[in-house]
Formats: sequence, structure tokens, C-alpha cells
Amino acid sequence: MTQWTRRAIVTALGAMSIVRPHAAAAAAAGATTGAGTGTWPSEPIRIVVPFAPGGSTDAVARLAAPGLQQRLGVPIIVENRSGAAGSIGTDVAAKARPDGHTWLLTFDSHALMPVLVPSLPFDLQKDLVPVTQIGRAPYVLACQPAKPYRDMADVFAAARRGGVSFGSTGNGTIGHLVMLMMAQRSGVELTHLPYRSGGLAVNDAVAGHVDLMIGSAALLAPHVSAGTLRPLMQLGSHRLNAMPAVPTATESGFPGLTAEAWWGVFAPAGVPGPIIDRFQSALIDTYREPRIAQQFTEVNQAELVLGDAPALAEFVQNQIRVWGDVARANHVRPD
Repeated sequence: MTQWTRRAIVTALGAMSIVRPHAAAAAAAGATTGAGTGTWPSEPIRIVVPFAPGGSTDAVARLAAPGLQQRLGVPIIVENRSGAAGSIGTDVAAKARPDGHTWLLTFDSHALMPVLVPSLPFDLQKDLVPVTQIGRAPYVLACQPAKPYRDMADVFAAARRGGVSFGSTGNGTIGHLVMLMMAQRSGVELTHLPYRSGGLAVNDAVAGHVDLMIGSAALLAPHVSAGTLRPLMQLGSHRLNAMPAVPTATESGFPGLTAEAWWGVFAPAGVPGPIIDRFQSALIDTYREPRIAQQFTEVNQAELVLGDAPALAEFVQNQIRVWGDVARANHVRPD
């Protein structure tokens, strides 16, 4: 697998003609916003999603865009900058001018970037500040209905004969890591096919180009409902209402194993506190709108969290501890 170095990422950023000031210069420029919100927002706000369109992170961002635009009075632009386990887009957000017009909305691999990309061109904890954890959803393992798998016993029996593949939303996502754990515990090998986005992975799973698909319930639930994917196992602590017949990992022979995708919002370091507070408030109010909340929780089978910044910071530290060990033990690197 390709190991992304600082030079590789900087080269990739240059190829996309992204020009951002150095973090120190950005902080100095951001000082002009003062301690209060002033005239903020004074221009369109962009939400950087460090993954390609079509995945759950992109969908979560676009779900909130109209409500944020209504509450803040400026256009909301969702900007997809994918690559290197999310580090290319995260770098764009981390080095943006800290004036409250650029935010990062990212996925669970965020906490694993220091392990996945050893030479990051930014400091995950110093260059970004937490805003809120939007929500979480259990991972689900599914396959095309024409595939011969009905449960995990079928999967592992086929894997012992060789040639079973699974798709994920990328190396180092929790979905990838939990599949590694289950394969090791079962003494089998599974061929991993990482994709740049959940949308691309699901398309290939529905078409039957990959045997299995591991993704968040938010990503897979619409396809399960439509009958284009058959769920085999869910990795929450209990069965989802929309999938009452689908066993949990514990029920499938992996006691205590859970894995949840999550989405969180971060700001470039140096954004004034009052601006962060106002954006956080607008974000939370948007996701609490009945229509938006229903879309997020029922249609996507996800749970809204909408916690405060300290809660997100503590949560990310726990994710680094729990899943970082798995990534290091398996020498996982982004493609």
C-alpha cells in the first residue's frame, strides 16, 4: 500500500491549485475578526468534506446546508476534497483563514490520521478545534442479494475456500479495521477493496463487483430498504429498528464487538470563540429540525449526538486509543 508522506500530500495539494496561507499567517489574519462575531458571516461559508461526493459524510453535510444558509444568511458551499484518508481535505480546512468562513465536516477516519499518515502537514490537535459531534451509526455488513451469503457462517466458510472480497470507504476507516479484526479472529483472509467514497463502494456492491460491503447504516440503509443489498450483520450494541431480523456482531459470534461510524465538525485553530459558538448553535438547531432529525435518524438509521466541543475532543481521543492500536498492529496505510 502507498505510504503518504508530507511531500506527497503537499504535491497533491499543489496539483489541485490549492493555495492557503501558512497556519501562523492565517492566525494573524484571523486576529482582525476580533473577539466577537462582528459582521460575521460576511461571505459564503464553505464546509470542507474530505471525501468524494456520494458517501455518508457528503450526505450529512448537504443535509444541513439549507438550514445553515437560512440561519446564517449566506450561501453554504459543500466542498469535496478527497484523498489520503481524508488528510488532503483536512489540510485545506486546517490552513484556511480562521475567520469562521471555512469548517471541516469529517468521518471516523479523522481520529486515525496520525497513524495512517505519519507525516501529516498539519497537527490534528493544534491546527483544528472541535465544534460538535453530529451523530453516529453502527456499521453494517451487506452483500448483493444474488450472492450466496445468508449469514457470517456462510461468509467465513467461503473465505476458507478463498477469494472473498469486501469493499469499504477506505483504508483506516473503522469498517475496514473491524473487518480485519473479525477475519483474524476467525482465521480467514478477506481481500480488501478500499474506495474513495461510500457512493463508489455501494455502486460496486450493488452491481456485484465486490462480494461484501462494510459501511455505516446511514450509507447502506436506503439500499437495504430498496432490496438492492442484503444485510448480514450489524455492529451496534442492539438491533436496528429498520433491520430487526439482522443479528449483531455479538449474536454472530463476536461477543462485545461494536463499531460505529461518526461525523464531526471542526474549525481551524484561531477562529474566535463567539463565532464558533454561533456556528455550533446554528448547526445544532438545523439538525434538530423535525424533518432533518427524521431524515438523519429514521431514514439513515443514525443517532444524533450534537454534543459540545469538550465531549467531541474526549470522544476523538478515545477513538485514537481504541482503533489506533488495530491500525498499527495491521500496518494499515491509506492507498
